[in-house]
Amino acid sequence: MLDVLKFFNKITPFKNKKKGKSNQESFIKSKTYYFGDQDEMDFISYAGLLEQSTYLKINNRYVRTLLVTGYPYVASTGWLNMLINFNHNIDISYHIEQVDPISALPKLNRKITELESVRRSMQKEGKVIGSEITDPLESAVELKDKIQRGQEKLFQISIYMNISSETLSELNKLTTLLETVMSTRLFYIKNAVFQQIEGLQSILPRAQNQLGQKRNLDSSSAALTFPFVSSEFVQESGILYGINKSNNSLVIVDRFALTNANSIIFAQSGSGKSFTAKVEILRQLMQGTRVIVIDPEREYQQLTKSVKGTYIHLAAKSKEKINPFDFSIHSYTDENNLAEHIQDLTEIIALMADGLSSEERADVDKALVETYKLHGFTLSGKQTQNQPPLLKDFYHVLKSRKRRILCSRLERFVSGSLSTVFDSHTNISLINRLVVFDIKDLPESLRQIMLLAVANFVQAQVKSDPQKRILVIDEGWLLLAHKESARFISGLVRRARKHYLGVTIITQQANDFLNSEYGRAIASQSALRILMKQDTTTIKKVVEEFHLSGYEEHFLLTSDKGEAILIADQNHVALKVVASEKEHPLLTTDPREVFAPT
Repeated sequence: MLDVLKFFNKITPFKNKKKGKSNQESFIKSKTYYFGDQDEMDFISYAGLLEQSTYLKINNRYVRTLLVTGYPYVASTGWLNMLINFNHNIDISYHIEQVDPISALPKLNRKITELESVRRSMQKEGKVIGSEITDPLESAVELKDKIQRGQEKLFQISIYMNISSETLSELNKLTTLLETVMSTRLFYIKNAVFQQIEGLQSILPRAQNQLGQKRNLDSSSAALTFPFVSSEFVQESGILYGINKSNNSLVIVDRFALTNANSIIFAQSGSGKSFTAKVEILRQLMQGTRVIVIDPEREYQQLTKSVKGTYIHLAAKSKEKINPFDFSIHSYTDENNLAEHIQDLTEIIALMADGLSSEERADVDKALVETYKLHGFTLSGKQTQNQPPLLKDFYHVLKSRKRRILCSRLERFVSGSLSTVFDSHTNISLINRLVVFDIKDLPESLRQIMLLAVANFVQAQVKSDPQKRILVIDEGWLLLAHKESARFISGLVRRARKHYLGVTIITQQANDFLNSEYGRAIASQSALRILMKQDTTTIKKVVEEFHLSGYEEHFLLTSDKGEAILIADQNHVALKVVASEKEHPLLTTDPREVFAPT
Protein backbone atom coordinates (compact mmCIF):
# COMPACT_ATOMS: atom_id res chain seq x y z
CA MET A 1 0.00 0.00 0.00
CA LEU A 2 2.87 2.41 0.80
CA ASP A 3 4.43 1.70 -2.58
CA VAL A 4 1.19 2.50 -4.35
CA LEU A 5 0.79 5.61 -2.19
CA LYS A 6 4.23 6.90 -3.20
CA PHE A 7 3.41 6.33 -6.83
CA PHE A 8 0.09 8.14 -6.69
CA ASN A 9 1.75 11.18 -5.16
CA LYS A 10 3.26 11.72 -8.64
CA ILE A 11 0.46 10.37 -10.80
CA THR A 12 -1.20 12.00 -13.81
CA PRO A 13 0.65 12.09 -15.97
CA PHE A 14 3.68 9.88 -15.37
CA LYS A 15 6.21 10.38 -18.17
CA ASN A 16 8.46 7.69 -19.51
CA LYS A 17 11.86 9.33 -19.48
CA LYS A 18 13.07 7.55 -22.59
CA LYS A 19 10.01 7.88 -24.79
CA GLY A 20 8.28 10.89 -23.27
CA LYS A 21 4.89 9.17 -23.37
CA SER A 22 2.09 9.57 -20.86
CA ASN A 23 0.24 6.86 -18.96
CA GLN A 24 -3.04 8.27 -20.25
CA GLU A 25 -2.67 5.91 -23.19
CA SER A 26 -5.05 2.98 -23.15
CA PHE A 27 -2.46 0.63 -21.75
CA ILE A 28 1.18 0.92 -20.75
CA LYS A 29 2.95 -2.35 -21.39
CA SER A 30 5.50 -3.79 -19.01
CA LYS A 31 8.90 -2.18 -19.39
CA THR A 32 12.37 -3.33 -18.41
CA TYR A 33 14.25 -0.87 -16.20
CA TYR A 34 17.98 -0.80 -15.60
CA PHE A 35 19.48 0.30 -12.32
CA GLY A 36 21.01 3.74 -12.66
CA ASP A 37 18.93 4.67 -15.70
CA GLN A 38 15.73 5.29 -13.73
CA ASP A 39 14.98 6.71 -10.30
CA GLU A 40 13.53 4.73 -7.40
CA MET A 41 9.96 5.55 -8.46
CA ASP A 42 10.35 3.23 -11.43
CA PHE A 43 11.07 0.29 -9.18
CA ILE A 44 8.03 0.67 -6.90
CA SER A 45 5.47 1.52 -9.57
CA TYR A 46 3.38 -1.12 -11.35
CA ALA A 47 4.07 -2.35 -14.84
CA GLY A 48 0.94 -1.04 -16.52
CA LEU A 49 -2.46 0.60 -15.98
CA LEU A 50 -5.55 0.44 -18.15
CA GLU A 51 -8.27 2.99 -17.42
CA GLN A 52 -11.83 2.23 -18.51
CA SER A 53 -15.04 4.06 -17.62
CA THR A 54 -16.10 1.56 -14.91
CA TYR A 55 -12.89 -0.11 -13.78
CA LEU A 56 -9.11 -0.01 -13.78
CA LYS A 57 -6.70 -2.75 -14.72
CA ILE A 58 -3.49 -2.55 -12.72
CA ASN A 59 -0.96 -5.13 -13.86
CA ASN A 60 -3.21 -8.18 -14.30
CA ARG A 61 -5.79 -7.28 -11.62
CA TYR A 62 -9.15 -5.59 -12.16
CA VAL A 63 -10.07 -2.84 -9.69
CA ARG A 64 -13.32 -0.92 -9.22
CA THR A 65 -14.30 1.92 -6.88
CA LEU A 66 -17.91 2.34 -5.73
CA LEU A 67 -19.52 4.99 -3.55
CA VAL A 68 -22.52 5.14 -1.22
CA THR A 69 -25.14 7.52 -2.63
CA GLY A 70 -28.25 6.56 -0.65
CA TYR A 71 -28.55 6.09 3.11
CA PRO A 72 -31.38 4.66 5.25
CA TYR A 73 -33.52 7.23 6.99
CA VAL A 74 -32.77 5.92 10.51
CA ALA A 75 -29.27 5.06 11.74
CA SER A 76 -29.04 2.08 14.09
CA THR A 77 -26.25 0.25 15.90
CA GLY A 78 -24.18 -1.81 13.51
CA TRP A 79 -25.91 -0.39 10.43
CA LEU A 80 -22.72 -0.95 8.38
CA ASN A 81 -21.84 -4.40 9.76
CA MET A 82 -22.71 -6.10 6.49
CA LEU A 83 -20.12 -3.88 4.76
CA ILE A 84 -17.40 -4.32 7.38
CA ASN A 85 -17.89 -8.11 7.32
CA PHE A 86 -18.19 -8.43 3.53
CA ASN A 87 -16.29 -11.69 3.05
CA HIS A 88 -14.42 -10.72 -0.12
CA ASN A 89 -11.44 -8.63 -1.15
CA ILE A 90 -12.58 -5.08 -0.31
CA ASP A 91 -11.01 -1.83 0.93
CA ILE A 92 -13.27 0.70 2.67
CA SER A 93 -12.50 4.39 3.08
CA TYR A 94 -14.34 6.97 5.22
CA HIS A 95 -13.88 10.71 4.71
CA ILE A 96 -15.35 12.75 7.58
CA GLU A 97 -15.28 16.55 7.80
CA GLN A 98 -16.85 18.60 10.55
CA VAL A 99 -19.23 21.35 9.45
CA ASP A 100 -18.99 24.70 11.21
CA PRO A 101 -22.25 25.21 13.18
CA ILE A 102 -22.28 28.91 12.21
CA SER A 103 -22.56 27.97 8.54
CA ALA A 104 -24.75 24.92 9.18
CA LEU A 105 -27.55 26.67 11.07
CA PRO A 106 -28.56 29.05 8.22
CA LYS A 107 -28.73 26.10 5.83
CA LEU A 108 -30.85 24.17 8.30
CA ASN A 109 -33.18 27.16 8.74
CA ARG A 110 -33.56 27.44 4.98
CA LYS A 111 -34.34 23.72 4.68
CA ILE A 112 -36.88 23.92 7.51
CA THR A 113 -38.53 26.91 5.82
CA GLU A 114 -38.74 25.06 2.50
CA LEU A 115 -40.27 21.95 4.07
CA GLU A 116 -42.68 23.99 6.16
CA SER A 117 -43.75 25.93 3.07
CA VAL A 118 -44.41 22.72 1.14
CA ARG A 119 -46.37 21.28 4.06
CA ARG A 120 -48.61 24.36 4.35
CA SER A 121 -49.15 24.50 0.59
CA MET A 122 -50.25 20.87 0.54
CA GLN A 123 -52.46 21.45 3.55
CA LYS A 124 -54.26 24.35 1.83
CA GLU A 125 -54.82 22.26 -1.28
CA GLY A 126 -56.29 19.47 0.82
CA LYS A 127 -53.59 16.98 -0.12
CA VAL A 128 -52.44 14.16 2.17
CA ILE A 129 -49.14 15.08 3.78
CA GLY A 130 -46.91 12.01 3.71
CA SER A 131 -43.87 10.96 5.70
CA GLU A 132 -41.60 12.20 2.93
CA ILE A 133 -42.40 15.73 4.19
CA THR A 134 -43.10 15.28 7.90
CA ASP A 135 -40.13 13.06 8.75
CA PRO A 136 -37.39 15.33 7.26
CA LEU A 137 -39.09 18.37 8.80
CA GLU A 138 -39.18 16.86 12.29
CA SER A 139 -35.58 15.65 11.97
CA ALA A 140 -34.34 19.05 10.77
CA VAL A 141 -36.07 20.87 13.63
CA GLU A 142 -34.73 18.37 16.18
CA LEU A 143 -31.19 18.58 14.77
CA LYS A 144 -31.29 22.38 14.81
CA ASP A 145 -32.27 22.39 18.50
CA LYS A 146 -29.50 19.92 19.41
CA ILE A 147 -26.85 21.91 17.51
CA GLN A 148 -27.90 25.10 19.24
CA ARG A 149 -27.67 23.36 22.66
CA GLY A 150 -24.30 21.81 21.80
CA GLN A 151 -25.66 18.26 22.01
CA GLU A 152 -24.87 17.38 18.41
CA LYS A 153 -22.38 18.38 15.73
CA LEU A 154 -22.78 18.16 11.99
CA PHE A 155 -20.41 16.21 9.73
CA GLN A 156 -20.05 15.56 6.03
CA ILE A 157 -19.21 11.93 5.42
CA SER A 158 -18.18 10.03 2.29
CA ILE A 159 -17.98 6.24 2.12
CA TYR A 160 -16.08 4.59 -0.74
CA MET A 161 -15.40 0.92 -1.45
CA ASN A 162 -12.74 -0.61 -3.64
CA ILE A 163 -13.08 -4.21 -4.84
CA SER A 164 -10.66 -6.21 -6.96
CA SER A 165 -10.41 -9.60 -8.63
CA GLU A 166 -8.40 -11.56 -11.17
CA THR A 167 -11.04 -11.38 -13.94
CA LEU A 168 -13.56 -8.83 -15.14
CA SER A 169 -16.46 -11.28 -14.89
CA GLU A 170 -15.60 -12.00 -11.27
CA LEU A 171 -15.36 -8.25 -10.60
CA ASN A 172 -18.88 -7.77 -12.00
CA LYS A 173 -20.20 -10.59 -9.82
CA LEU A 174 -18.63 -9.02 -6.72
CA THR A 175 -20.17 -5.69 -7.64
CA THR A 176 -23.65 -7.22 -7.95
CA LEU A 177 -23.19 -9.09 -4.65
CA LEU A 178 -22.08 -5.94 -2.82
CA GLU A 179 -25.02 -3.95 -4.24
CA THR A 180 -27.42 -6.66 -3.05
CA VAL A 181 -25.89 -6.84 0.43
CA MET A 182 -25.99 -3.06 0.87
CA SER A 183 -29.54 -2.71 -0.43
CA THR A 184 -30.83 -5.07 2.27
CA ARG A 185 -30.11 -2.25 4.76
CA LEU A 186 -31.37 0.48 2.38
CA PHE A 187 -27.89 1.63 1.34
CA TYR A 188 -27.53 2.36 -2.37
CA ILE A 189 -24.18 2.35 -4.12
CA LYS A 190 -23.00 3.49 -7.54
CA ASN A 191 -19.99 2.90 -9.71
CA ALA A 192 -17.63 5.87 -10.03
CA VAL A 193 -18.14 6.07 -13.79
CA PHE A 194 -15.34 7.93 -15.61
CA GLN A 195 -13.83 8.71 -12.20
CA GLN A 196 -12.02 5.46 -11.39
CA ILE A 197 -8.62 7.15 -11.04
CA GLU A 198 -10.11 9.72 -8.65
CA GLY A 199 -11.95 6.93 -6.84
CA LEU A 200 -8.77 4.91 -6.35
CA GLN A 201 -6.94 7.94 -4.98
CA SER A 202 -9.88 8.63 -2.63
CA ILE A 203 -9.53 5.08 -1.26
CA LEU A 204 -5.80 5.41 -0.55
CA PRO A 205 -4.80 6.63 2.96
CA ARG A 206 -3.99 10.15 1.79
CA ALA A 207 -7.01 12.01 3.21
CA GLN A 208 -7.89 13.30 -0.28
CA ASN A 209 -11.58 13.08 -1.11
CA GLN A 210 -11.28 13.56 -4.88
CA LEU A 211 -14.75 12.10 -5.59
CA GLY A 212 -16.41 14.56 -3.22
CA GLN A 213 -19.64 12.53 -2.79
CA LYS A 214 -20.68 13.84 0.64
CA ARG A 215 -23.67 13.28 2.91
CA ASN A 216 -24.58 15.32 6.00
CA LEU A 217 -24.83 13.30 9.24
CA ASP A 218 -25.05 14.33 12.84
CA SER A 219 -22.41 13.10 15.30
CA SER A 220 -24.60 10.26 16.66
CA SER A 221 -25.24 8.84 13.19
CA ALA A 222 -21.62 9.32 12.09
CA ALA A 223 -20.39 7.45 15.19
CA LEU A 224 -22.52 4.45 14.26
CA THR A 225 -20.65 4.05 10.97
CA PHE A 226 -17.48 2.96 12.76
CA PRO A 227 -16.93 -0.80 13.15
CA PHE A 228 -16.72 -0.80 16.93
CA VAL A 229 -18.06 -4.33 16.92
CA SER A 230 -16.45 -7.72 16.65
CA SER A 231 -15.62 -9.00 13.21
CA GLU A 232 -16.04 -12.60 12.19
CA PHE A 233 -13.82 -15.15 13.94
CA VAL A 234 -13.72 -18.38 12.00
CA GLN A 235 -10.94 -20.98 11.95
CA GLU A 236 -11.87 -23.68 9.50
CA SER A 237 -10.15 -26.44 11.51
CA GLY A 238 -11.96 -25.51 14.73
CA ILE A 239 -15.26 -26.30 16.44
CA LEU A 240 -18.39 -24.18 16.78
CA TYR A 241 -18.50 -22.31 20.11
CA GLY A 242 -21.58 -20.19 19.43
CA ILE A 243 -23.14 -17.27 17.58
CA ASN A 244 -21.36 -13.93 17.28
CA LYS A 245 -23.51 -11.39 19.15
CA SER A 246 -22.35 -8.55 16.91
CA ASN A 247 -23.22 -9.90 13.48
CA ASN A 248 -24.88 -13.31 13.99
CA SER A 249 -22.00 -15.10 12.29
CA LEU A 250 -20.51 -18.35 13.62
CA VAL A 251 -17.64 -18.36 16.10
CA ILE A 252 -15.42 -21.30 15.16
CA VAL A 253 -12.14 -21.70 17.06
CA ASP A 254 -9.37 -24.29 16.94
CA ARG A 255 -7.71 -24.01 20.34
CA PHE A 256 -4.84 -26.22 19.18
CA ALA A 257 -4.04 -23.66 16.46
CA LEU A 258 -3.60 -20.87 19.04
CA THR A 259 -0.41 -20.00 20.93
CA ASN A 260 -1.24 -22.87 23.27
CA ALA A 261 -4.26 -25.13 23.76
CA ASN A 262 -5.03 -24.12 27.35
CA SER A 263 -8.33 -22.51 28.33
CA ILE A 264 -9.98 -20.85 31.32
CA ILE A 265 -13.69 -20.25 31.92
CA PHE A 266 -14.72 -17.61 34.49
CA ALA A 267 -18.40 -17.27 35.38
CA GLN A 268 -20.87 -16.83 38.19
CA SER A 269 -22.80 -19.86 39.35
CA GLY A 270 -25.74 -20.54 37.05
CA SER A 271 -24.44 -18.51 34.11
CA GLY A 272 -23.69 -21.57 31.97
CA LYS A 273 -19.99 -22.31 32.48
CA SER A 274 -20.37 -26.10 32.80
CA PHE A 275 -22.81 -26.12 29.88
CA THR A 276 -20.24 -24.24 27.79
CA ALA A 277 -17.53 -26.73 28.76
CA LYS A 278 -19.77 -29.68 27.82
CA VAL A 279 -20.64 -28.11 24.46
CA GLU A 280 -16.94 -27.89 23.72
CA ILE A 281 -16.28 -31.45 24.95
CA LEU A 282 -19.00 -32.96 22.77
CA ARG A 283 -17.76 -31.18 19.66
CA GLN A 284 -14.11 -31.93 20.39
CA LEU A 285 -15.03 -35.62 20.60
CA MET A 286 -16.52 -35.37 17.11
CA GLN A 287 -13.10 -34.27 15.85
CA GLY A 288 -11.33 -37.19 17.47
CA THR A 289 -9.91 -35.32 20.46
CA ARG A 290 -9.65 -37.39 23.64
CA VAL A 291 -11.10 -35.67 26.71
CA ILE A 292 -10.48 -36.27 30.42
CA VAL A 293 -12.67 -34.54 33.03
CA ILE A 294 -12.24 -34.11 36.78
CA ASP A 295 -15.80 -33.62 37.98
CA PRO A 296 -16.34 -32.40 41.59
CA GLU A 297 -20.13 -31.92 41.25
CA ARG A 298 -21.28 -34.93 39.12
CA GLU A 299 -22.32 -32.73 36.21
CA TYR A 300 -20.85 -34.85 33.42
CA GLN A 301 -22.48 -38.21 34.14
CA GLN A 302 -25.27 -37.92 31.56
CA LEU A 303 -22.84 -36.79 28.87
CA THR A 304 -20.53 -39.73 29.62
CA LYS A 305 -23.37 -42.25 29.26
CA SER A 306 -24.56 -40.66 26.02
CA VAL A 307 -21.20 -41.02 24.26
CA LYS A 308 -20.37 -44.37 25.96
CA GLY A 309 -17.44 -42.90 27.84
CA THR A 310 -15.70 -44.22 30.94
CA TYR A 311 -17.14 -42.96 34.23
CA ILE A 312 -14.83 -43.49 37.21
CA HIS A 313 -16.36 -42.99 40.64
CA LEU A 314 -13.65 -42.20 43.20
CA ALA A 315 -14.61 -42.47 46.86
CA ALA A 316 -12.94 -43.48 50.12
CA LYS A 317 -13.86 -47.15 49.56
CA SER A 318 -14.37 -47.33 45.82
CA LYS A 319 -13.01 -50.19 43.71
CA GLU A 320 -11.34 -47.82 41.25
CA LYS A 321 -7.87 -46.92 42.47
CA ILE A 322 -5.20 -44.41 41.56
CA ASN A 323 -1.71 -44.89 42.90
CA PRO A 324 0.04 -41.49 43.11
CA PHE A 325 3.39 -43.31 42.84
CA ASP A 326 2.39 -44.87 39.52
CA PHE A 327 3.79 -43.80 36.20
CA SER A 328 4.01 -45.11 32.67
CA ILE A 329 7.09 -47.19 31.92
CA HIS A 330 7.27 -45.93 28.34
CA SER A 331 7.42 -42.31 29.44
CA TYR A 332 10.78 -42.77 31.09
CA THR A 333 13.00 -42.60 28.04
CA ASP A 334 15.20 -39.83 29.41
CA GLU A 335 16.89 -39.32 32.73
CA ASN A 336 14.86 -36.29 33.84
CA ASN A 337 11.38 -37.86 33.89
CA LEU A 338 11.62 -39.73 37.18
CA ALA A 339 13.18 -36.70 38.85
CA GLU A 340 10.32 -34.55 37.55
CA HIS A 341 7.77 -37.12 38.73
CA ILE A 342 9.30 -37.07 42.23
CA GLN A 343 8.95 -33.28 42.35
CA ASP A 344 5.26 -33.53 41.45
CA LEU A 345 4.75 -36.34 43.94
CA THR A 346 6.29 -34.18 46.65
CA GLU A 347 3.45 -31.68 46.19
CA ILE A 348 0.85 -34.42 46.73
CA ILE A 349 2.61 -35.63 49.89
CA ALA A 350 2.80 -32.02 51.09
CA LEU A 351 -1.00 -31.82 50.81
CA MET A 352 -1.40 -35.07 52.74
CA ALA A 353 0.88 -33.76 55.48
CA ASP A 354 -0.78 -30.32 55.60
CA GLY A 355 2.36 -28.63 54.31
CA LEU A 356 6.10 -29.28 54.46
CA SER A 357 8.97 -27.18 55.72
CA SER A 358 12.14 -26.85 53.67
CA GLU A 359 13.85 -29.49 55.81
CA GLU A 360 10.89 -31.85 55.50
CA ARG A 361 10.85 -31.40 51.72
CA ALA A 362 14.46 -32.49 51.57
CA ASP A 363 13.66 -35.55 53.71
CA VAL A 364 10.68 -36.46 51.52
CA ASP A 365 12.79 -36.11 48.37
CA LYS A 366 15.49 -38.43 49.71
CA ALA A 367 12.92 -40.94 50.93
CA LEU A 368 11.17 -40.97 47.53
CA VAL A 369 14.44 -41.60 45.69
CA GLU A 370 15.24 -44.45 48.06
CA THR A 371 11.73 -45.92 47.75
CA TYR A 372 11.94 -46.06 43.95
CA LYS A 373 15.43 -47.57 44.10
CA LEU A 374 14.09 -50.36 46.33
CA HIS A 375 11.54 -51.11 43.61
CA GLY A 376 14.08 -51.18 40.81
CA PHE A 377 13.76 -47.62 39.46
CA THR A 378 16.64 -45.17 39.18
CA LEU A 379 16.97 -41.57 38.08
CA SER A 380 18.61 -42.80 34.89
CA GLY A 381 15.28 -44.30 33.85
CA LYS A 382 16.23 -47.97 34.21
CA GLN A 383 13.95 -50.47 35.97
CA THR A 384 14.03 -54.10 36.98
CA GLN A 385 10.47 -54.53 38.27
CA ASN A 386 7.06 -53.75 36.76
CA GLN A 387 5.21 -52.59 39.86
CA PRO A 388 5.88 -49.08 41.21
CA PRO A 389 5.82 -48.52 44.99
CA LEU A 390 2.75 -47.68 47.08
CA LEU A 391 2.23 -45.01 49.71
CA LYS A 392 2.84 -47.56 52.48
CA ASP A 393 6.26 -48.40 50.98
CA PHE A 394 7.24 -44.75 51.12
CA TYR A 395 5.86 -44.55 54.67
CA HIS A 396 8.08 -47.44 55.83
CA VAL A 397 11.16 -45.85 54.23
CA LEU A 398 10.36 -42.56 55.91
CA LYS A 399 9.84 -44.33 59.22
CA SER A 400 13.17 -46.13 58.89
CA ARG A 401 14.81 -42.73 58.52
CA LYS A 402 13.29 -41.84 61.93
CA ARG A 403 11.05 -39.02 60.69
CA ARG A 404 8.39 -39.74 63.29
CA ILE A 405 6.59 -36.38 63.27
CA LEU A 406 6.21 -36.48 59.52
CA CYS A 407 5.11 -40.11 59.65
CA SER A 408 2.45 -39.31 62.22
CA ARG A 409 0.92 -36.75 59.85
CA LEU A 410 0.71 -39.38 57.09
CA GLU A 411 -0.64 -42.24 59.25
CA ARG A 412 -4.31 -41.59 58.46
CA PHE A 413 -3.55 -42.42 54.79
CA VAL A 414 -1.61 -45.58 55.70
CA SER A 415 -3.37 -47.14 58.68
CA GLY A 416 -6.09 -44.64 59.62
CA SER A 417 -9.57 -43.74 58.35
CA LEU A 418 -8.34 -42.94 54.83
CA SER A 419 -6.09 -45.98 54.44
CA THR A 420 -8.28 -47.49 51.69
CA VAL A 421 -7.81 -44.56 49.31
CA PHE A 422 -4.20 -45.07 48.20
CA ASP A 423 -3.63 -48.69 49.25
CA SER A 424 -3.61 -50.35 45.80
CA HIS A 425 -2.02 -50.09 42.40
CA THR A 426 -3.79 -48.16 39.63
CA ASN A 427 -6.52 -50.26 38.00
CA ILE A 428 -8.00 -47.74 35.56
CA SER A 429 -7.00 -46.58 32.08
CA LEU A 430 -7.51 -43.65 29.76
CA ILE A 431 -8.19 -45.71 26.63
CA ASN A 432 -11.72 -44.38 26.07
CA ARG A 433 -12.24 -41.14 24.14
CA LEU A 434 -14.03 -39.60 27.16
CA VAL A 435 -12.96 -40.41 30.72
CA VAL A 436 -14.66 -38.66 33.67
CA PHE A 437 -13.37 -38.83 37.26
CA ASP A 438 -16.22 -38.24 39.73
CA ILE A 439 -14.81 -37.02 43.09
CA LYS A 440 -18.06 -35.67 44.56
CA ASP A 441 -18.37 -38.32 47.29
CA LEU A 442 -14.89 -37.72 48.65
CA PRO A 443 -14.69 -35.79 51.94
CA GLU A 444 -13.54 -32.18 51.68
CA SER A 445 -10.20 -33.01 53.29
CA LEU A 446 -9.50 -35.57 50.57
CA ARG A 447 -11.05 -33.97 47.49
CA GLN A 448 -8.18 -31.63 46.72
CA ILE A 449 -5.59 -34.37 47.23
CA MET A 450 -7.46 -36.68 44.86
CA LEU A 451 -7.84 -33.90 42.32
CA LEU A 452 -4.07 -33.48 42.33
CA ALA A 453 -3.48 -37.23 42.20
CA VAL A 454 -5.74 -37.57 39.15
CA ALA A 455 -4.03 -34.66 37.41
CA ASN A 456 -0.63 -36.24 38.14
CA PHE A 457 -1.83 -39.60 36.77
CA VAL A 458 -3.16 -37.94 33.60
CA GLN A 459 0.11 -36.07 33.13
CA ALA A 460 2.09 -39.32 33.32
CA GLN A 461 -0.20 -40.99 30.77
CA VAL A 462 -0.02 -38.01 28.44
CA LYS A 463 3.78 -38.08 28.50
CA SER A 464 3.87 -41.78 27.62
CA ASP A 465 1.41 -41.47 24.70
CA PRO A 466 1.21 -37.91 23.30
CA GLN A 467 -1.93 -37.33 21.25
CA LYS A 468 -4.60 -34.65 20.95
CA ARG A 469 -6.12 -34.44 24.45
CA ILE A 470 -7.98 -32.00 26.68
CA LEU A 471 -7.98 -32.15 30.49
CA VAL A 472 -10.98 -30.35 32.02
CA ILE A 473 -10.78 -29.40 35.71
CA ASP A 474 -14.08 -28.08 37.04
CA GLU A 475 -14.25 -25.88 40.16
CA GLY A 476 -10.64 -24.87 39.60
CA TRP A 477 -10.63 -22.53 42.61
CA LEU A 478 -10.07 -25.64 44.77
CA LEU A 479 -6.56 -25.85 43.33
CA LEU A 480 -5.57 -22.48 44.75
CA ALA A 481 -6.57 -23.25 48.33
CA HIS A 482 -3.08 -24.62 48.97
CA LYS A 483 0.23 -23.47 47.56
CA GLU A 484 1.27 -27.05 46.71
CA SER A 485 -1.68 -27.79 44.42
CA ALA A 486 -1.53 -24.33 42.83
CA ARG A 487 2.15 -24.79 42.03
CA PHE A 488 1.56 -28.25 40.57
CA ILE A 489 -1.30 -27.18 38.24
CA SER A 490 0.61 -24.09 37.17
CA GLY A 491 3.48 -26.32 36.09
CA LEU A 492 1.11 -28.72 34.34
CA VAL A 493 -0.47 -25.87 32.33
CA ARG A 494 2.94 -24.52 31.40
CA ARG A 495 4.21 -27.91 30.13
CA ALA A 496 0.94 -29.09 28.50
CA ARG A 497 1.76 -27.80 25.01
CA LYS A 498 4.83 -30.06 24.80
CA HIS A 499 2.64 -33.16 25.13
CA TYR A 500 -0.23 -32.12 22.78
CA LEU A 501 -2.46 -31.41 25.79
CA GLY A 502 -4.87 -28.56 26.44
CA VAL A 503 -5.90 -27.86 30.05
CA THR A 504 -9.27 -26.24 30.75
CA ILE A 505 -9.77 -24.64 34.18
CA ILE A 506 -13.38 -23.74 35.11
CA THR A 507 -14.04 -21.54 38.13
CA GLN A 508 -16.62 -19.16 39.56
CA GLN A 509 -14.20 -17.51 41.99
CA ALA A 510 -12.56 -15.08 39.57
CA ASN A 511 -11.22 -12.76 42.27
CA ASP A 512 -9.59 -15.54 44.31
CA PHE A 513 -8.13 -17.02 41.14
CA LEU A 514 -6.66 -13.78 39.79
CA ASN A 515 -5.42 -12.58 43.18
CA SER A 516 -3.23 -15.68 43.38
CA GLU A 517 0.25 -15.61 41.87
CA TYR A 518 -0.27 -19.06 40.41
CA GLY A 519 -3.79 -18.22 39.24
CA ARG A 520 -2.49 -15.28 37.21
CA ALA A 521 0.24 -17.52 35.80
CA ILE A 522 -2.38 -20.05 34.68
CA ALA A 523 -4.46 -17.25 33.09
CA SER A 524 -1.44 -15.88 31.22
CA GLN A 525 -0.61 -19.38 29.92
CA SER A 526 -4.15 -19.87 28.55
CA ALA A 527 -4.57 -18.63 24.98
CA LEU A 528 -8.35 -19.21 25.07
CA ARG A 529 -10.34 -17.30 27.72
CA ILE A 530 -14.11 -17.52 28.05
CA LEU A 531 -15.53 -14.85 30.36
CA MET A 532 -19.18 -15.15 31.32
CA LYS A 533 -21.46 -13.17 33.65
CA GLN A 534 -19.67 -11.39 36.52
CA ASP A 535 -20.89 -9.30 39.42
CA THR A 536 -19.66 -5.97 40.73
CA THR A 537 -17.30 -7.65 43.23
CA THR A 538 -15.31 -9.47 40.55
CA ILE A 539 -15.64 -7.34 37.42
CA LYS A 540 -12.84 -4.86 38.22
CA LYS A 541 -10.23 -7.59 38.59
CA VAL A 542 -11.40 -9.34 35.41
CA VAL A 543 -11.36 -6.07 33.42
CA GLU A 544 -7.88 -5.22 34.69
CA GLU A 545 -6.42 -8.68 34.02
CA PHE A 546 -7.79 -9.10 30.48
CA HIS A 547 -7.75 -5.41 29.42
CA LEU A 548 -11.45 -5.27 28.60
CA SER A 549 -13.19 -2.25 27.11
CA GLY A 550 -16.07 -0.38 28.73
CA TYR A 551 -18.52 -2.12 26.41
CA GLU A 552 -17.13 -5.55 27.37
CA GLU A 553 -17.33 -4.68 31.07
CA HIS A 554 -21.00 -3.69 30.70
CA PHE A 555 -21.66 -6.83 28.65
CA LEU A 556 -20.29 -9.11 31.40
CA LEU A 557 -22.34 -7.36 34.08
CA THR A 558 -25.62 -7.64 32.12
CA SER A 559 -25.13 -10.80 30.04
CA ASP A 560 -27.74 -13.52 30.00
CA LYS A 561 -27.14 -17.20 30.62
CA GLY A 562 -24.86 -18.67 27.99
CA GLU A 563 -23.45 -15.34 26.80
CA ALA A 564 -19.72 -14.74 27.01
CA ILE A 565 -16.71 -12.75 25.86
CA LEU A 566 -14.36 -15.16 24.08
CA ILE A 567 -10.71 -14.11 23.89
CA ALA A 568 -8.56 -16.18 21.55
CA ASP A 569 -5.01 -14.84 21.62
CA GLN A 570 -5.69 -11.14 20.84
CA ASN A 571 -9.17 -11.58 19.30
CA HIS A 572 -12.21 -10.54 21.36
CA VAL A 573 -15.67 -11.82 20.40
CA ALA A 574 -18.99 -11.52 22.21
CA LEU A 575 -20.94 -14.72 21.65
CA LYS A 576 -23.96 -16.76 22.65
CA VAL A 577 -23.17 -20.42 23.33
CA VAL A 578 -25.75 -22.59 21.58
CA ALA A 579 -26.51 -26.29 21.42
CA SER A 580 -28.73 -28.17 18.99
CA GLU A 581 -32.00 -29.79 20.03
CA LYS A 582 -30.29 -33.17 20.24
CA GLU A 583 -27.28 -31.85 22.15
CA HIS A 584 -29.20 -29.85 24.76
CA PRO A 585 -30.70 -32.78 26.80
CA LEU A 586 -27.23 -34.33 27.09
CA LEU A 587 -25.64 -31.15 28.43
CA THR A 588 -28.11 -29.30 30.63
CA THR A 589 -27.95 -29.40 34.43
CA ASP A 590 -30.87 -27.00 34.96
CA PRO A 591 -33.11 -28.67 37.61
CA ARG A 592 -36.21 -27.39 35.81
CA GLU A 593 -35.20 -29.42 32.78
CA VAL A 594 -33.49 -32.38 34.45
CA PHE A 595 -36.33 -33.11 36.88
CA ALA A 596 -39.21 -31.93 34.71
CA PRO A 597 -42.04 -34.49 34.43
CA THR A 598 -42.11 -36.31 31.09
